[in-house]
Amino acid sequence: MAAKLTPLGNRVIAKQVESSDKTASGFYLPQEAKDKPEIAEVIAVGPNVKDIKKGDKIVYKTYSSPVKVDGDELLILSTDTPERDGDILAKVG
Repeated sequence: MAAKLTPLGNRVIAKQVESSDKTASGFYLPQEAKDKPEIAEVIAVGPNVKDIKKGDKIVYKTYSSPVKVDGDELLILSTDTPERDGDILAKVG
């Protein structure tokens, strides 16, 4: 899957976590009605990334755009640096 992508520097590669087809009240939602998830699972980390490891679930900024690699939609997100805020907002759990 992500074997063809290697994150550089302070970046991570993550895959969006699918949102549920069913609401809390038991209704099933069509694909078009589902919210875009803002939670992803980290599948690779760059050499300068601290505090985040492969398998972690993260919350990321809404505007982050996925890229398609071998049919999979992946996110390339950056962590904080002294110069700018990163795309990752928090770890889940």
